[in-house]
Amino acid sequence: CKLQGPAGSWWVTYQASLKPDLQLTWDEFKKAFEDQHLTCKDGASIQVFLPHKEKETPMKNALEAPGLESIPVVCEFLNVVPDDLLGLPPDREVDFCIELVPGTARIYRKPYKIAPREMAKMKVQIEELLNKGLIHPSSSPWGCPVTFVENKKDKSLRMCVDYRPLNVVTIQNKYPMPRIDILFDQLRGAKVFSMLDLRSGYHQIKIRKEDILKIAFTSRYGLYEYLVMSFRLTNAPAFFMYLMNLLFMPELDKVLVVFIDDILVYSMTEPKHEQHLRIVISHLREHKLYAKFNKCAFWLNRISFLGQVLSADGIEVDSEKVHEVIDWKTPKIVIEGLECDQAFRTLKKLLTTAPVLVQLGITKPFDIYCDASGIGIGCVLMQEGREIAYAYRQLKKHEEHYPTHDLELAVVVHALKIWRHYLLGNICQIYSDHKSLKYIFTHNELNMRQRRWLGLIKDYDLEIHYHPGKSHCNCVTLRPSSESLYKEWRN
Repeated sequence: CKLQGPAGSWWVTYQASLKPDLQLTWDEFKKAFEDQHLTCKDGASIQVFLPHKEKETPMKNALEAPGLESIPVVCEFLNVVPDDLLGLPPDREVDFCIELVPGTARIYRKPYKIAPREMAKMKVQIEELLNKGLIHPSSSPWGCPVTFVENKKDKSLRMCVDYRPLNVVTIQNKYPMPRIDILFDQLRGAKVFSMLDLRSGYHQIKIRKEDILKIAFTSRYGLYEYLVMSFRLTNAPAFFMYLMNLLFMPELDKVLVVFIDDILVYSMTEPKHEQHLRIVISHLREHKLYAKFNKCAFWLNRISFLGQVLSADGIEVDSEKVHEVIDWKTPKIVIEGLECDQAFRTLKKLLTTAPVLVQLGITKPFDIYCDASGIGIGCVLMQEGREIAYAYRQLKKHEEHYPTHDLELAVVVHALKIWRHYLLGNICQIYSDHKSLKYIFTHNELNMRQRRWLGLIKDYDLEIHYHPGKSHCNCVTLRPSSESLYKEWRN
């Protein structure tokens, strides 16, 4: 039997090689104990001794409960998830470099004035970096000042360097960052997920020797320079993305997707996932890249990744992202009454329980519902009656003067542009609450704007249908201010 205690710790009464017959949280165990009803899968009774009840504290995340040694596949690669980085990273195929605009003079800035609390943290963090060998004392003529950022969750302070003066004169690396929606498109049919988050990923890449002087930083405790890639350097994300794609190119979009230092491994079945996870972690070990265990997740059917919750059912918004809507106050201008108050509460509930966005099927036809208002345009991409994606934006200045027909057509064009990679070569049905729009292909008197748009529309295999506005609830355009929203409805 496997029990989670009130303090989040786990008591296990089975051998490590066996799976538990029963796994219970503390509250579930208390109820079962009171009911004197505790059985395993085969119906046999289980004798459980009630441990000493500790003081109630919030449960730990379920991902933290199992030990590293008990996770399949991962337990074979313990050196990939160390407690801390083991000194300087190895020499790789490429090192991070900083190319400056020709004629750039040396940049030096004096240390900033900082608060006593930050001063104490600075001394500790500089000593930690020195002990790890990631920085060393410098006599460089370059230098940028140290500053601090606060972690929103635990309010801890992290030291970083204000490299803005250096970034201004750095030649930009234009390596493309992946679009998040394209990453999610690769997960079609996936049911098992694991996520690996690299430990201080930037610190696992060396700086080219001739560029080390350029990233020196000034502080109350002296001048130091990084030997590894530092945060806040303008080309750091692009270079890290390039390196990850280089290392994982054979498996990219087949068994994993990568966004900077976040790696998501996905599979259709658990046996396949075992193979895929072993391949990915083997690559990490081969290239001496290390993950942070308490930020990783393994063998899940539902996982949070890049602000979205992924599962076999599709994609939905992480609940932590809707707190602002939940905290909306009741509009002051609303006429008091139970009906109005209930309507406002219902609206908040609908906004904070968004429908799950399904993973698209490439061979299935698409439906697009379009709508426009005096403040914005919105559209929904669907398959078989289920939402795949939403798109909304405010009207541009010149669009505010469009006649109704052009504005409704602008929504169709907007949808075709942003979802071109889905729609080109596939059958698509477009629904609008503007009835005359369905005659766009046979209308003889089109203005220049409509003719230009018609040339784009004809690249797609689509039909436009009329859909009454009352049934067009998917595309209601929303505004963040509840009072402003109410005024729009009143008008």
